[in-house]
Amino acid sequence: MPPFYVIGHKNPDTDAICSAIGHASLLRALGEEPEAVAARCGDIPQRTAWVLDRAGIEDPILLTDARVNVGMLCRRDVVQVSLSDTFLTAYRKMLGFGVRCVPVTDEEGTVHGVLRYLDLLELLLPAETEGLSVRTVHVSLAKLADTLQAQSIGAKLPPPEDEEDLILLVGASSQGTVDKRLRVATKEGNIGKFLVICGDRPIVQRLAIDHGARALLVTGDNPISGDILAYAARKGIVLLRCHQDTASASTLIRCSRTVRHVMETDFTTLGACEPVSRLRKRLASVDQDLFPVNEHETGKMLGVISKSDLVDPPRIRLALVDHNEYAQAVNGVEEAEVVEVIDHHRLAGDLVSREPIRYLNEPVGSTSTLVARKFIHRDLEPDPGVAMCLCAGIISDTLCLTSPTTTSLDHEMLKWLCGIAKIEPEKFTEEFFAVGSLIATGTPSEILNADRKEFTEDGMSISISQVEERDLHGFSSRRDELEKVLKELAAKWNYDIAVLAITDVTGHHSVILAVGPDAVLAHFPFKRIDSLLFDAPGVVSRKKQLFPAVSEAIRHSR
Repeated sequence: MPPFYVIGHKNPDTDAICSAIGHASLLRALGEEPEAVAARCGDIPQRTAWVLDRAGIEDPILLTDARVNVGMLCRRDVVQVSLSDTFLTAYRKMLGFGVRCVPVTDEEGTVHGVLRYLDLLELLLPAETEGLSVRTVHVSLAKLADTLQAQSIGAKLPPPEDEEDLILLVGASSQGTVDKRLRVATKEGNIGKFLVICGDRPIVQRLAIDHGARALLVTGDNPISGDILAYAARKGIVLLRCHQDTASASTLIRCSRTVRHVMETDFTTLGACEPVSRLRKRLASVDQDLFPVNEHETGKMLGVISKSDLVDPPRIRLALVDHNEYAQAVNGVEEAEVVEVIDHHRLAGDLVSREPIRYLNEPVGSTSTLVARKFIHRDLEPDPGVAMCLCAGIISDTLCLTSPTTTSLDHEMLKWLCGIAKIEPEKFTEEFFAVGSLIATGTPSEILNADRKEFTEDGMSISISQVEERDLHGFSSRRDELEKVLKELAAKWNYDIAVLAITDVTGHHSVILAVGPDAVLAHFPFKRIDSLLFDAPGVVSRKKQLFPAVSEAIRHSR
């Protein structure tokens, strides 16, 4: 099965991360999704990191693309052969596992070729039908002996990696004919390549040694006299004895050649991170049955994939929390299977599904509130660490129940969760917002992207960033650089309107930088300090105050 991730929006805030942790825990506890994993599609804010550390919860995994990639889909238990494997070894593997194509790898796991079932025929059936080429095989004598399970009783065999051309001569003709062929080979200067194959024929055995053949193979477990053994040793002739008959041995000799000589070396490999959706068209015209999949970091083979695997590949399954539109979702969400949504924002965007899904959307202050209630509805109680995370989600999104988005359900769930986590909400809130000041220490890019959401309204694209601080004293000294980067952000991503709100969570007061058409900015319902800066007392909620104000300004500007 493909992975199941519970994930919040891009540029995740505390509620997005903590509600993902809580809902993944609930799904595992219910047994509905035993492998549910909390994920994120952005960096963890400093305050959220403090919560996770205090709760003893591991960081959710980083998921930057929800498309199924080749590494997820490939088969890891791969039938493969090595460069030094013989025809017989490869054939038995392919026959035993019922496959017709295998990758060829070295000892380090690097793929050097692809071997097809039909390629093996090249080792058995030479292209030429006349002359020495028909009888010549390029083979290692050690592998030849191993294939035949032959006994070496003459000169020492060379190492298995040493391959050479051997000209086969079956000594089944008359003694005179065999002698004549050997004399011709001596005259032509290639007698040192001859492998003479015979059975119980001592005279032929001696002729092979007399003329200086490279090796002598005695078949059928026939006896070899002591004189022949001694003679071969003196002449440095490799002497082998096998149990097969001459005809069988001659065939098996060809089976002892290594697959490196017939494997396909012009082949296509795939990277483990490549999205499967890109491959169908790319591989359609490639004449290859099996595609090795390599790890990105090491280049070693991770698995294999075939064209049939691309017909209807599985999709990553997602539960979206704290958002409900593709514009804010993890990249590649369109190719994933969204099976559930839990959110407390407006309905927007182009979320679609093949099948009916579970969809929970309610006007409460925090998605963590809705996740907590799901625990209660199932007569379950979250672990203390998970309860603390859900507390943080509610506290951060409702400013400890003081935001205008707060509902009675937020009050009920926070009280219940604080009892499980054994925390005092006011003290926890003070400690939470005391952690790190982005205005004091963050780069302009970090300030803009720490909690930023994208919207579309009346055909206009909008970006709204919000930074929550304990006061507004640090803003004035950084206003110029923030304005510069805000303009660059709008230009880079073609936003019609880009907004940055710096919110004082203790004084319930925001200052707002906004870039966009003056016809729109002129209708902002806030006190305009200069062309781009606005003062917004009492404004703390992006969802219920800031975004509705921008939407209304757009409508009035038309």
